Amino acid sequence: MSLVTISATYGAGGSEVGPQLARRLDVPFVDRLIPTEVAERLAVPLAEALAHDETCAGRLGRLLSTLAPTGLALGTHGPVDQRAGERDFRAATEQVMFERAESGRGVILGRAAAIVLADDPRAVHVRLDGPREARVRQGMRIQGVDRSTAEQRMAETDRARDAYVRHFYRADASDPAHYHLLIDSTAVDLDTCVEMIAAAARNRTREIAGAAA
Repeated sequence: MSLVTISATYGAGGSEVGPQLARRLDVPFVDRLIPTEVAERLAVPLAEALAHDETCAGRLGRLLSTLAPTGLALGTHGPVDQRAGERDFRAATEQVMFERAESGRGVILGRAAAIVLADDPRAVHVRLDGPREARVRQGMRIQGVDRSTAEQRMAETDRARDAYVRHFYRADASDPAHYHLLIDSTAVDLDTCVEMIAAAARNRTREIAGAAA
């Protein structure tokens, strides 16, 4: 039993650390299946679910910039209306994460999972970050893009992810209070990051097992 949430800025390597960690812990990697399940729950095209998903930085950033922050009730996890609105997409995303976390096994990347699952004692919440220049270089390496492309993607991605957390949860994604483990994944190689997080997750599992004994 290992449950980990990962929050990562652009170039911090979340897209590599997440799946590697899931394989290391032998648990499901919960990422791309989230918008697929959201689309099924709301009976909308996958493209529409992706447009509201935190991982689609460009579309999400443009979408959030058009929304007023008022009128959003927090903590809604009930049935959704047929006309899917912002609260519906958020609530469906949360439902998927709650259900996937029920088993206590999984690695969930992004989508404010550390906030959504803040009350789950089994979860280890991790933040990957690093200095801007180092993240640009690592983003270039991971995605195989030039500097200008990496800088543009960083601006769009970081802005959209921060906006997602602020818009729906009135929180700061960079606040250390949300996490158990913060790693400069531009200074620590990604394989070592995986081992560090795996060790923390296994230690949490042992603590829970010991408390239950």
